[in-house]
Amino acid sequence: MKAEETVMKKGKMIYEGKAKKLYKTDKKDLLIQEFKDDATAFDATKRGTIIGKGVVNNKISAKLFELLESKGVETHFVKLLNDREMLIKDLKIVPIEVTIRNIVAGGMAKMMGLEEGIVLKQPVLEYHYKNDALHDPLINEYHIKALDISNDHDLRIINKRSFEVNNILKDFFAKRQLDLVDFKLEFGKHKDKMLLGDEISPDTCRLWEQGTKKKLDKDRFRRDLGDVEEAYQEVLKRVIG
Repeated sequence: MKAEETVMKKGKMIYEGKAKKLYKTDKKDLLIQEFKDDATAFDATKRGTIIGKGVVNNKISAKLFELLESKGVETHFVKLLNDREMLIKDLKIVPIEVTIRNIVAGGMAKMMGLEEGIVLKQPVLEYHYKNDALHDPLINEYHIKALDISNDHDLRIINKRSFEVNNILKDFFAKRQLDLVDFKLEFGKHKDKMLLGDEISPDTCRLWEQGTKKKLDKDRFRRDLGDVEEAYQEVLKRVIG
């Protein structure tokens, strides 16, 4: 397919979420994903704008998708189009958010009464049912199979890929003096193949500076820590080099 060599015609917007928009193209199985500066937290009860966030997250996601593809992890990414847009494969998204945790923080700290910063003996994989109205509840494999959200075969692929992504990204960020605390992934089907989708950015990852433990991610917005734009730009600088 020569889609990546052609200029994509941007068509009708088919979806607008909290951080991104999706547009049709003149290719049936390809979409344009546009990154916004809008920021939300706590199930969108907190809203704001992080200037330049869309540009940063687009460029970081493109770089990390390219890295993962080079390591054998198939993703929806086709190519970077401009500062805010990338060309992606159209996925039928599995309504599950996968969270991989390497260090205790955020929801795990609150749920289990643990202090943030505890390094886990092994990564923890969590499933959350993608439903904003229900606040993305934590579920397990029994819920997933009983409610026919996914099946054994696809879950095995999702789990395997999630841990592969963790290993690749942990090493990548460590070389840039960043600890990958935890992160969220989404997967979907494209022509019967399970691919990694969505984005990988400071919106979806917790990243702490090694040594100082300074938060360089959306927690700066969630917790009113200030210097939000600067944190995102710092991650971009380290990722792009």
